[in-house]
Amino acid sequence: MTRVPVNPELLRWAIDRSRKDREELVARFEKLPEWESGQTRPTCKQLEAFARAVHVPAGYLFLSRPPEETVPIPDFRTLAGQAVTRPSPNLLDTLYACQERQGWYRDFARIGGQPELAFVGSARIETPPELVAASMRQTLDFGLAARRDCRSWAEALRPFVDRADAAGVLVMISGVVMNNTHRPLDPAEFRGFALADPIAPLIFVNGADTKAAQIFTLAHELAHLWLGETALSNLGAGPKPGFRREEVWCNTVAAELLVPMAALREHLQKDEPLPDTLPRLTGIFKVSTLVVLRRLLDAGWIDRAGFDSAWAAENRRLWDLAQQSGGNFYRTALSRVGRRFASALVADTLEGRTLYRDAFRMLGVSKSKTFDTLGREVGAMA
Repeated sequence: MTRVPVNPELLRWAIDRSRKDREELVARFEKLPEWESGQTRPTCKQLEAFARAVHVPAGYLFLSRPPEETVPIPDFRTLAGQAVTRPSPNLLDTLYACQERQGWYRDFARIGGQPELAFVGSARIETPPELVAASMRQTLDFGLAARRDCRSWAEALRPFVDRADAAGVLVMISGVVMNNTHRPLDPAEFRGFALADPIAPLIFVNGADTKAAQIFTLAHELAHLWLGETALSNLGAGPKPGFRREEVWCNTVAAELLVPMAALREHLQKDEPLPDTLPRLTGIFKVSTLVVLRRLLDAGWIDRAGFDSAWAAENRRLWDLAQQSGGNFYRTALSRVGRRFASALVADTLEGRTLYRDAFRMLGVSKSKTFDTLGREVGAMA
C-alpha cells in the first residue's frame, strides 16, 4: 500500500478553506488527526477522497506550502469597510464555471456573427444615475408598463431576467455550485457578479438570497455592465457606508431603474402610515418592500430611524418567506445557466460542434434525459 507525504500544514489549510466542520471530517476520515500530526500518511485514494470532500484540487495537497488564492475578477465586496480577501471554494468554483461558459459563448457568438452590444461600457461613473437608469429601461424595455401584468413583485423577477436575456445578457441564477445541492452558496459572502464583455456579458445572481434581494442584485449587476466593468458584489439595496464609489453608484442606478424618483413622488400620500404605504407602492412598482423602503428614504419621506426599524423587520419577514418556497427541477436547472446560454449550447452540441461531455459539464448535468429535457425547454429540441 503506497502512502504519500503531505505537509500537515496543507491539510489544515484545506480544512479551513473548505469551511466545513472539522469534527464531521474526522468522522469521515478517522486517521485525519494522525495525518495532521505527521504520525501517519494517507494513501493516494484516501488523499483523493479527502480532496473531494473539502473541494480542493488534489494537486494542491502536494505543494510545499498553501497557495495564495485570490478572486479572479475585481472584488468590490467589503466587510466592515475592508475588502474580503479569502474566497470560499464554492465562490471560486462558481466563478470559474461562469468564466468557462462565457468563454464558450463568446466564441459561439463570434462564429455566428453576432454584433457587439452597444450598451456595454456606454456609461461612466460621472454619468448621472437617472440618465443611465433611463437608458437601461429603454434597452431592456422594463419600465412600469412591463411589470403591470405581474401579480406581485416576486413574479417580476422572471420577466426582468427575460428582458435582460433578450437584450443579449447571459443571466444565471443559482443558490448552489453547478447543480450540487450539497454545496450551497452563501449570500453573506457575495450576492452576485458581472463579467463584462461586449459580445457575451454575463451576470450571476446568488439564488440562495431572497427573491427581493435577487431583483435588486440583477439591477445592480446590470449597472456594472453599463459601466463595462467586471465586478464581484456584496452590497444590497440598503444604503451603507464603507463601500467603493462604483458600488454606491450602481446601487443608485439600480434603485432609479426599479423605482424612478419622479414616479415615486407622484404616488406619495402625505401622512399615510408606513404599513399602508409599503403594500400600495409595491403593488404599483412591482418591486420588493426593501426597494420601496430604500426609495422612501431617498425621497426624505421616512427618516433614518424609521427606515432602519422597518428594514430589519422586512428582511426577517422576506427571509422566512424564502425558506418556504420550492420549485420545478428543470426550471431551476435552466435558471442556473440561463436560457440564452442553454439554447446556444444544446443547439451547438446537437449539430456536432460541441462535445456532449463538455456540454454536460457546462450545464452541470450528468444524464442524457436531463440534457434532452433542457433542450426541449429552450426549444432546441422537438
